[in-house]
Amino acid sequence: MSEEVKSALGGEETNKEEIKESKAEEGADFSFDSSVEELPEEIKQKLEKNKAARAKKKLIKKKKKKTAKIVKVGRAYIQATYNNTMITLTDQNGDVISWASAGLAGFKGAKKATPYAAQIITKIATQKAREEYGLEEVSVFVSGVGTGREAAIRALNANGLNVTAIKDTTPVPHNGCRPKKPRRV
Repeated sequence: MSEEVKSALGGEETNKEEIKESKAEEGADFSFDSSVEELPEEIKQKLEKNKAARAKKKLIKKKKKKTAKIVKVGRAYIQATYNNTMITLTDQNGDVISWASAGLAGFKGAKKATPYAAQIITKIATQKAREEYGLEEVSVFVSGVGTGREAAIRALNANGLNVTAIKDTTPVPHNGCRPKKPRRV
C-alpha cells in the first residue's frame, strides 16, 4: 500500500483524489504503455501521440462500456504488399481484436514494407491482444508477396503466441485478364 492510503486508513485527512491517483499509479503496470518498453523510442513516442489524439476523439463521442471478453484462440491475417504490411488479429468469428499497420507505427515510404516494420507492428498488435483479450493461440492467413510476410509470422511466434497453422491466401489469376502490351524500348 502507498503512504497516502495508509494515512487515510490511519485516520489522517487526505484528499480522495490523491488516493485515486496513487491507486492508478500502482495499477499502471498492466497498461498498454508500460508493456511497450521493448519498442524503439521513436515508435513509442509516435504511439503515444496517436493515443492522445484518439483520447480527444473519445471525449467527443461516448460509447457504452463493453464487457471484457476473453479470446484464447484466434486468427491472424497478414497482408504484405510491396508498399505496406498490415496485421489484423481476430477471434474465431472474424471480429477484430487488434490490428496494426506500418503507417500506424510511424514508418513512411519504402520502409513500410520492410521485415523490420512487420516485426514491430506484429509486436504492437500482439501486446494489445494479449493484454486486453488474453489471446494465446492463432491460425495465420498470409496474403500478398511483400518482404514482411515471413518476418510477421516469426514475430507472432516470438511474442508469445502459439502458431497452429499457416495458410497462404494470396489470390492467383487463372489466366483471367489480358496482360498489358510489352514495353518497347
